[in-house]
Amino acid sequence: MSSTPPRNLSVFPKLPARYAGIVMPFFLSVIMTCIVSAISTLRSVGLADNFVAMWMGSWGISWLVAFPVLLLILPVVRKMTAMVVAPHP
Repeated sequence: MSSTPPRNLSVFPKLPARYAGIVMPFFLSVIMTCIVSAISTLRSVGLADNFVAMWMGSWGISWLVAFPVLLLILPVVRKMTAMVVAPHP
C-alpha cells in the first residue's frame, strides 16, 4: 500500500495565515459591493444598454470605499460581536 501525498489543486500558492485578516475583508468587500452596486444600478437605470459599464463603474468606486472602511471597522465589529455572542466552551 503506497501513501501518496495529497495533491494541491490550487493554481496559486497559499498565503501565510497571518494574511487572513486582510484576505477575508478583501473577498467580503469584493462580493458585497458587487451585489449591492448591481442592485443599486439596476434600480436606478434599469436594464439600460450600458448597464454593465455603469454597474462596473459604480462597483469600482464602491469597492474603493468599502475595502478600507471594512479594514477600519472590523475590530469594532469583532468587539460588538463578542458582546452579544457567547464564547466557545
